[in-house]
Amino acid sequence: MNQQDELRELIEQAAEHLRYYREMGLTHLGGQMTVAPLEASSLPVSKAATELPEQAIIASPVIEKNTSPLAAQPAINPAPVMPRKTDQKPSPPVVTSPALFGDALFTDAAAAPAPDQHLNETLADIRAELGDCQRCKLWQTRTNIVFGEGDPQAQLMFVGEAPGADEDASGRPFVGRAGQLLTKMIEAIGLKREDVYIANILKSRPPGNRNPEADETAACKPFLLRQIAAIRPKLIVTLGNPATQGLLETKTGITRIRGEFQAYPRLPDIKVLPTFHPAYLLRSPDKKREAWEDLKKVRDFLKGEMNI
Repeated sequence: MNQQDELRELIEQAAEHLRYYREMGLTHLGGQMTVAPLEASSLPVSKAATELPEQAIIASPVIEKNTSPLAAQPAINPAPVMPRKTDQKPSPPVVTSPALFGDALFTDAAAAPAPDQHLNETLADIRAELGDCQRCKLWQTRTNIVFGEGDPQAQLMFVGEAPGADEDASGRPFVGRAGQLLTKMIEAIGLKREDVYIANILKSRPPGNRNPEADETAACKPFLLRQIAAIRPKLIVTLGNPATQGLLETKTGITRIRGEFQAYPRLPDIKVLPTFHPAYLLRSPDKKREAWEDLKKVRDFLKGEMNI
């Protein structure tokens, strides 16, 4: 069979394919034009057309339902129209549709979506992008951005809600009275402060230590999530109710889930253990015993002595 006969055969197959869609009550993408009957014998075949490579792929049209009664019937995906096999090297794969109303299947790496722009970024990259942040109104009253500090490859990370006055003045997290207690808590489980990573959901202090507002949290929280993704700790200890609810994306209170291991929603291989905030422990010393029980779980988990 010569090239002209083969091309004519392919056109006839395509015409039959289009007739099928028309009989199903389906139209071309957009639904503006119905598929008209197509006769291969009525189509002129130019010299240029006969010189097309035999391995050219005829892609099935992308279609959608129209408003005809037939459109309510279940759609069946017919076998795709493919060229005859030849001895020539096939063309690279293209994006095809596995079903009439399914998502496109990316069979070519070049056609796949671009990877996450934050993939493999470092803490330095995140800090550089944060810059002298003015994404919410807190920049007008803060003294310093409190980004976070510690081991960039720490297995253990502590997350609080927002900087206080001492942190705002120094630019470092947890350095006031609550921070001094946190340092003692870390040392009690055989670690040093520089062995862990400490951060807050907010990077700027709310004036008067008021509760953060929704727009402030929305502007700042993505940077914390990126810090977690860059560090990939084994365990995150959330300190207090706001940090716990914000990180776990839950409305459950700290008293109900304190001391219970949770899965971090965005990276399930990371565990989260909620406990009391050190500032709360300073106000309620009777709760220190419960916090110590939580810390022992942290210690045992990091040593591999606790299965979750």
